[in-house]
Amino acid sequence: MAPPVSVLIVGYHAYDELDRCLASLAVHEPGAEVIIVDHDADATRGSALAASHPGVTYVARRTNPGFGAGVNDAARLATAPMLLFLNPDVELRTPVVRTLLASLESHDHAAIVGGRIREADGSLQASARRFPDLSTAFGGRTSWLTRISPDNPISRRNLSNSHVSPDAALKVDWVSGAFTMVRADVFRELGGFDERFFMYWEDSDLCLRALRAGWTTMYEPRAEVVHLTGRSSRHAPVRSLMAFHVSAFRHYWKHGSMLARVLAPVALAGLTARFVIRLAGSRRPSIPDGVAPSAE
Repeated sequence: MAPPVSVLIVGYHAYDELDRCLASLAVHEPGAEVIIVDHDADATRGSALAASHPGVTYVARRTNPGFGAGVNDAARLATAPMLLFLNPDVELRTPVVRTLLASLESHDHAAIVGGRIREADGSLQASARRFPDLSTAFGGRTSWLTRISPDNPISRRNLSNSHVSPDAALKVDWVSGAFTMVRADVFRELGGFDERFFMYWEDSDLCLRALRAGWTTMYEPRAEVVHLTGRSSRHAPVRSLMAFHVSAFRHYWKHGSMLARVLAPVALAGLTARFVIRLAGSRRPSIPDGVAPSAE
């Protein structure tokens, strides 16, 4: 029988983490089709990885065109009716495919579903969120207000899964591309990820385009993985930090109203200031970790 899901992974130098990810897939989802697109591939380590996991499709790329482009490449090779995006620094501890599938099938017009993501220390990652607006600057996942008072109303509004029952699915605006299942036909109808987003915010953009096409996005807390956040981004921390802010402005411009575009210089100035502050904060900048960081 054909596998019900194709697991799409975009790698960037995180070979040890990717090896553990593939091992966890072999244990918990042995029937899945697995496709890896390895950006800026190390020929020696990539070949060794492929030899260790002969059941996967491994595609090496010399360049790094970005996370969305890598997923789109992998999707062109996929044969299953469902696509599961998985970061290479994610590990499965239990089976997840059946739970995600059931969530899609039990909710009308649902095309995208994200699962519960935990950090290595067991803390919950805010992987289901509201579409960004002005309040996101104050109540986003890495904002100062969220760090000092995570239960404040602004952060609760933006971080949809922060206070969700562990046994109930929830309709949300968007979910993190680090662990997301999408109907393959819908993904292709939407044109896949917008490759103008090098990394970050491409998943929010995809969910927003799906919503405008009549589809909904679900958060399913009964499917859970562990995410060793940012293991690939650490290889290019400044570039990753810059990509986050560039993509945030691209999202703002692409989906903003006419008034929002008039105010674009203010938004750009705010994002530039945020980038400079984050860059100056440490020798190795803290990387925002909500949106598929391992791809770049």
